[in-house]
Amino acid sequence: MHNFVLLIACFLIGIGLRKTGRFPESAAATLNGFIIHVSLPAITLLHIHKLKLDPTLIYSALMPWLLFAAAIPFFWGVGKLLRLDKPSIGVLILVGGLGNTSFVGLPMIEAYYGKEFLPVGLIVDQFGSFLVLSTLGIAVATYCSSGAVSAGMMLRKILLFPPFQALVIAFLLRPVPYPEWLIIVLQRLGDTLTPLALASVGFQLHFAGIGGELKALSTGLLYKLLIGPALMVLIFVLLLGGSGTTLQVTIFEAAMAPMISAGIIANDHQLNPRLSNLMIGIGIPLSFLTLALWHWLLRGV
Repeated sequence: MHNFVLLIACFLIGIGLRKTGRFPESAAATLNGFIIHVSLPAITLLHIHKLKLDPTLIYSALMPWLLFAAAIPFFWGVGKLLRLDKPSIGVLILVGGLGNTSFVGLPMIEAYYGKEFLPVGLIVDQFGSFLVLSTLGIAVATYCSSGAVSAGMMLRKILLFPPFQALVIAFLLRPVPYPEWLIIVLQRLGDTLTPLALASVGFQLHFAGIGGELKALSTGLLYKLLIGPALMVLIFVLLLGGSGTTLQVTIFEAAMAPMISAGIIANDHQLNPRLSNLMIGIGIPLSFLTLALWHWLLRGV
């Protein structure tokens, strides 16, 4: 119960700080910077080091790739039916095809399944969501904005991303036992993830301009919160016969709200920033309800 109280409290604190003007507009970028450079690497170094390898983790790494691959024809087809322009379709593919598997996903996994399943979320995020965004995501954003992108730039983004560097180091250090003091330090730094991430999410919420984007917004959230995770159930459970808590967490991650970083990429490429912000601003609080539903539905998997 205390985990849910913490989630809601931090989320409301972020909203309150924005409404009262006590933090500057740049506060979210500062919070996100600390999370990316400190909190996420600390959690990665701590939990990947003691990760119990499970064949089901292959599903965890594969899931975001499948979710994004399915989003491309889905949103392209629906976008044409709704007569959306190419930038709007690009937003839906990016923000509707990628989940918030770290900032929202990790706190939610801890709340619903416990800290012992955080490594599953890290595998989903680092080998899945982050790599998809850095490769296919950049390619889609560039295509829909008629820009240019190179393989070298994408590789550089991946190699210089602090959580990815921590992931590589954590795997290399698996044979080496951590001293007690290091475990405590990493735990304390990693504990900052949940309060800072949810406060940052609350601080960045925007709801303006919903009327003109209602059809595209509804389609994007329908796929991200319901159709996409249902497709993962079809593939991993019904077709491949997977089961167990690791798989439950993997599908739970598929049901996460739209990815904030994908929204940033979409906005940087001028792919309908209003739709991008609405997908994130409405998708995150709405996901608090749909995630509870998915947790209940996945109990028997």
